[in-house]
Amino acid sequence: MAEGLGYGLLLSLFAGLATTVGAAIAFVVRDFTNRMLALLLGFAGGVMIAVSFLELYVGAQEEVGAVWAAIAFFTGFIAIFLIDVLIPHSYETEQGADRSANLKRAGMLTAIGIAIHNFPEGLVVLSGAAKSPELGTMLAIAIAMHNIPEGIAVAVPIAAATGKRSQAFWISFVSGLAEPLGAALGALVLMHVMTPMVTSLMLAGVAGLMVFISLDELLPTAHCYGEEHAATLGALAGMAVMVTTLIVL
Repeated sequence: MAEGLGYGLLLSLFAGLATTVGAAIAFVVRDFTNRMLALLLGFAGGVMIAVSFLELYVGAQEEVGAVWAAIAFFTGFIAIFLIDVLIPHSYETEQGADRSANLKRAGMLTAIGIAIHNFPEGLVVLSGAAKSPELGTMLAIAIAMHNIPEGIAVAVPIAAATGKRSQAFWISFVSGLAEPLGAALGALVLMHVMTPMVTSLMLAGVAGLMVFISLDELLPTAHCYGEEHAATLGALAGMAVMVTTLIVL
């Protein structure tokens, strides 16, 4: 059992750090044109919406039923909505007066949403490895593959807003560390508390949170650049990438 947990911790670290592969695009792309920003922000929104509905919400619905999954989803959505309303911030930036500030905000909120979403994924990898090394490896590869576009979703808006590519990379790196952190805490404490029902309700709530971030921050920011079609095509591409990884893996 102890060997399985140790292997699970290593696998969760591998899966979490896959976000840095996506974040590396912040170094590759030197100049962010309006069209590119709209495309990549749309891509980020598409990734988060697809993950939320096709993986997190569906999985929760199968575990706890349609009613409880819906309650958890809307609880997560309303919670982040209230936080957004109650914490003062300049709505002028959302109207285009300072797009870089809004862009950075979108990236930071995405990082927070993905970090929260990564936390229970670490528990998933750990649980799989505890059952068998083969299952743990398969789960880690699957999660790593869809963590790559999530790294893009975090790093690109921050790099474009600040011009600090290394900062964008490290923020993405830290959001990925939530995965091995979740596994480590699971190994110590949470495996006794995080029942399948509790985990599913948490993931449905995270789905609501991520959908809000996509609809309220990522997609509106993408449209600020006057390239609505590029934003839409980016969202379509993000959804297609996530659907493909879910089907293949």
